[in-house]
Amino acid sequence: MIRRLSAATLAVLVTGTAVALLQQPRPAAAEHRDRNPVVIGHRGASAHRPEHTLLSYESAIALGADYIEPDLVSTKDHVLVARHENEISGTTDVESHPEFAGRRTTKTVDGRAVTGWFTEDFTLAELKTLRAKERIPDLRPENTAFDGLAEIPTFEEVVRLARRSGVGVYPETKHPTYFDSIGLSLEEPLLEVLGRYGWRGRRDPVFVQSFETANLRELRGRTRLRLVQLVNATGAPYDWTAAGDPRTYDTMLTPAGLREVAGYADGVGVDTRRVVPLDAEGRTRQPTTLVQDAHRAGLQVHAWTVRPENSQLPVDFRAGNPASPVYPRATGDVAGWLERLYRLGLDGVFSDDPGVARAVRDRVR
Repeated sequence: MIRRLSAATLAVLVTGTAVALLQQPRPAAAEHRDRNPVVIGHRGASAHRPEHTLLSYESAIALGADYIEPDLVSTKDHVLVARHENEISGTTDVESHPEFAGRRTTKTVDGRAVTGWFTEDFTLAELKTLRAKERIPDLRPENTAFDGLAEIPTFEEVVRLARRSGVGVYPETKHPTYFDSIGLSLEEPLLEVLGRYGWRGRRDPVFVQSFETANLRELRGRTRLRLVQLVNATGAPYDWTAAGDPRTYDTMLTPAGLREVAGYADGVGVDTRRVVPLDAEGRTRQPTTLVQDAHRAGLQVHAWTVRPENSQLPVDFRAGNPASPVYPRATGDVAGWLERLYRLGLDGVFSDDPGVARAVRDRVR
């Protein structure tokens, strides 16, 4: 049975002042996946702690997430680590390390020139000398209080935390075509780590996600773990673009496209605008039929990303005085937005504040 949180406990936890209160193990997420939409701690609890750190993942677990989500990139010695991107100047203190100044470079990743420091140019031991920092300090200045405290975690460290805490993992393979091109394929070490901890099958609390398609098709032939095709609001999977395929994510979400996805994946992870479009002013419009269409094709639908700040919410779910200088980062009616999404039949949501997502989910369901 999933432990229910009192309103008082949730209120304390959401402030981030008592994250350690719920560190006791809870039943694995797979046990209730058919009863409730799952709450996925997006990069942990990134509204409260710098993303992709054990601090963030521990907070997400304490706040009631069913799954914690690490984005995965590779080190030079082929160890998977949790970072939003392989370029790390925005999420670590690498710029303050003079011993690594010569590693700053420019690379082409997914057809785009990027300048900075890249995980694939560092061994794990070297990365462990760096410390994480808040990626968007202007939006989340409180999170900068934790700058310099946390190491870059390995995927194995994240899995070990999840296993110990009774939650699932929802890893994303980042830039798989790029990493294949430099001889650091992500899929093999991912499966090896999960298998080492006994997670190999459909009933295990694991979803593996990707914005590309070829690696998911490859994984389908190697594993029974559940796979999720990510779908952006615009554009196309990079592997299609690189191969000269003219199709886009729009093609993928037609009834025929969804049936094709169902041939290799178990679900789709979609931008919320694919479920509830926004008008030119940023206000919500009538929902699409995506959830019903995907369910008809046998696919789950998980939506991303629900963030609490006004600037990250549809206009009609913002709150406060727009003239205030702190209005963009003030918390809006994120509970109302979550309720609307849940009532459309979603199977899960990615949330930067999994405490609110859990509380609303439990109330609605």
